Amino acid sequence: MPAPQPQLPAALWRRSAFRLILNVSVAGPSVRRLAPIAISAGLLAGCMAPAPFERVGRSAPPGAPPGTCWESVIIPARIESITEQVMISEAETSADGTITKPAVFATETRQEITRPREESYFQTLCPDELTPDYISSLQRALAARGLYDGLITATLNTQTRAAIRRYQQELGIDSQTLSLRAARSLGLSAVELGD
Repeated sequence: MPAPQPQLPAALWRRSAFRLILNVSVAGPSVRRLAPIAISAGLLAGCMAPAPFERVGRSAPPGAPPGTCWESVIIPARIESITEQVMISEAETSADGTITKPAVFATETRQEITRPREESYFQTLCPDELTPDYISSLQRALAARGLYDGLITATLNTQTRAAIRRYQQELGIDSQTLSLRAARSLGLSAVELGD
């Protein structure tokens, strides 16, 4: 598998395409054949609009405001095995009511989805907001609530993420990514007041 290529900004693509145009005149025939493709790709990259949610985490719910960051939590489907006794044939009885042949049963087991898979979204802080000072304040806020007992490192280490998950579970969010709701309830982010 080839190594992933770095993403180049559109301006850099345009400059690279321009340099390629200048160098094609002195290049061999194989480069001359590929040059139009490379130049077209570079020019098209400059015309493409940026992604509507370029700062978004993994995905965003429909209608999410541009410039906001989101995370999703997957609630897996619940599948249960159901075992039943199914009658294959009824019992046979004689005229006086005695059973001459007992009923025959078979055991059947099937899988049934009792709760479908769900995906729920929650708004998060964007990466540029998670500064070392902010993370230090987060660690202190979690420590004050007895959820974090590590050092104040200003990094989102394993202990900090575990403490975030414990705090957010009370809010109904089972994730180690800090939600905007949790940040606000910890007093770390501004609360927007309604009209």
